[in-house]
Amino acid sequence: MRGAVYHYDQDQDFGYINGVDGKRYMFARNDLNHGVALVRGTLVEFQPDDGTAHNIVAVASTTPSSGTGQPPEPSRFAEKRPAGSTGLWAYFRQTVSVNYLNFNGRARRKEFWAFWLCFILVQLALVGFGILVNLAINGFGINAGRSSIGFIPALIFTLAFGLSWIALVVRRLHDIGLSGWLVLICFIPVIGEAAFLVFGLIPSQVGENPWGPVPAGVRV
Repeated sequence: MRGAVYHYDQDQDFGYINGVDGKRYMFARNDLNHGVALVRGTLVEFQPDDGTAHNIVAVASTTPSSGTGQPPEPSRFAEKRPAGSTGLWAYFRQTVSVNYLNFNGRARRKEFWAFWLCFILVQLALVGFGILVNLAINGFGINAGRSSIGFIPALIFTLAFGLSWIALVVRRLHDIGLSGWLVLICFIPVIGEAAFLVFGLIPSQVGENPWGPVPAGVRV
């Protein structure tokens, strides 16, 4: 059967192929023959077997004629780089920009912890800056600790990205197969901290769930 690569996750070694029969088939790297590029839209032939694809081989891409009624293959516009891991800051930037108010889809563990690591590092830097500003305002005197003006940037940073971390937790809950409304547990004292840790440690739900496939690594 013919189809096109829809998605491949290199970290977890599985992906999907959209078959010409309208069904989606799951595969792993050991199902591939040499020469198959794991790029979205790559045309392949494979042997279907109860929702999985085996013996996958590449097919030469052809330009569909205007009379076939078929849309152009996505491989024309896909990135010609294999899906791969990127740095933690890339995930952080993705969370606070593209996914700032994204309460849909899924967020893998790496995206979740990358955001919080970078968030805490920036907060520590801003708090340290605030302490220095407060000391400077008070002339490094005995009353240096009374001023709190220097902590305003840290406060603004926290408020600015408050919605982004809520959206991230919602997507993380989707990734493990749970309702995003469980994010409300995180606002319960003590219980919220424990729930937050558990949500971040549970592995991604394998395969596709009601909120979509396992997200690929961020590309920058």
